[in-house]
Amino acid sequence: MRAAVYSGGVSIIVLAATGRHRESNTVSLLSGPVTTARSDVDLIATEHGVAQLRGLSLRQRIRAMIAIAAPEHRVTLLRAARQIWSDL
Repeated sequence: MRAAVYSGGVSIIVLAATGRHRESNTVSLLSGPVTTARSDVDLIATEHGVAQLRGLSLRQRIRAMIAIAAPEHRVTLLRAARQIWSDL
């Protein structure tokens, strides 16, 4: 990820919106260590779209990620985000 950014390229993460048991792969809170800094992520893609995250504020990133989450999980994700960020 970092090499893509440093070389002038674009860092891309591609993942399925849901897991094996239809649970959302987009989560409202992280439960463990993260190895990729948010400043190194340009694009995240799921089968529901692409979120262009470079240069966005945290609130904008949250909205962009919810927009590419599986439709059946978006309301739940937005509710969870609003518990932390009341102005979403």
